[in-house]
Amino acid sequence: MDSYSPPLIGVSKSIERVRDLIRHVADTGLNIVITGESGVGKEVVAHALYFNSSRRGKAFIKINCAALPEGLLESELFGYEQGAFTGAGRKKRGKFELANDGILFLDEIGDMSLPLQAKLLHVLQNGEFSPLGSEKETRTDSWVIAATNHRLDKSIKEGTFREDLYYRLNIINIHIPPLRQRPEDIPSLIKFYMEKYTSQFDKKDIVVPPAYIFEKLESYPWPGNVRELQNILKRLMVIQNWDEIIDELFLHDTSSNPEPGCASPRGSFENFLLMDDMLPYAEGNDISANGSFSLKKTKKKAMDKIEKKIIAHVLSQTGWNRSKASRILKISYKTLLYKISELNIIPPPD
Repeated sequence: MDSYSPPLIGVSKSIERVRDLIRHVADTGLNIVITGESGVGKEVVAHALYFNSSRRGKAFIKINCAALPEGLLESELFGYEQGAFTGAGRKKRGKFELANDGILFLDEIGDMSLPLQAKLLHVLQNGEFSPLGSEKETRTDSWVIAATNHRLDKSIKEGTFREDLYYRLNIINIHIPPLRQRPEDIPSLIKFYMEKYTSQFDKKDIVVPPAYIFEKLESYPWPGNVRELQNILKRLMVIQNWDEIIDELFLHDTSSNPEPGCASPRGSFENFLLMDDMLPYAEGNDISANGSFSLKKTKKKAMDKIEKKIIAHVLSQTGWNRSKASRILKISYKTLLYKISELNIIPPPD
């Protein structure tokens, strides 16, 4: 039995819809599939359903269908009788029996094998199962909540998930969008987990990040979703330097696609960066009376002009969102701010 329910944090409309759906279905007992990418908080939603239901106080049992091999998963779900197989020295109660009158949370249901899917379908249809090595049916009244990061409709077409099980499980679907689609949730998530981790790690001197840090965090794609954000904040407890955390975060960002609506530096710059940009500097630097000519100074002036033109172009394309611009240019946020100041790049008037 769980005594603590992690809250569903967020202010976005999508998270509000999830909360509303939880309130509406928590006491129906209808089978539910929670979908979403890894790390979005599917287990948090399962706990919220449990704590909003009349089954609160009963068993909440989780089993990860992807973490166990087929034979072990079967024995974990249905249990077995003594002597059912080699090594079965005593009777073991399965999760379906232990979750009777409570909730059985089947995480990563999309990774369950087809033979086990057939046995699961039998339990959902009849409310009965047979432990391994037993001919006796055992009744269960467990509320089954499943979760997956798979597209189950696609898995059905590929023949890796049973269509009849899909319709038996997916009476209610609760989808959690990835964090990159709800950046407005990031500040409240940071506030909640910073308070949690500063207490957990006894770090009372960690400060809430300044506005430009939030801007960068909201522009990051978060492939690991909320779980990745949690890990970043745990790392902050050790490093205690927001700028270092941010630079490291974007350094390891492997996404190569520019932000939607932003021009890619490669290709688009070729249309407006020409060698003519450099010629005025070379032509305007006549050889002096003593026969000297500073190629280094000429190159620096020309490169500054090109850098200014590139940075101004990207800032214009991103609506002067410095976080997006620094990401496209593959430089740190601090470097971009320095370049804007050094090259006297001025934003357009409002």
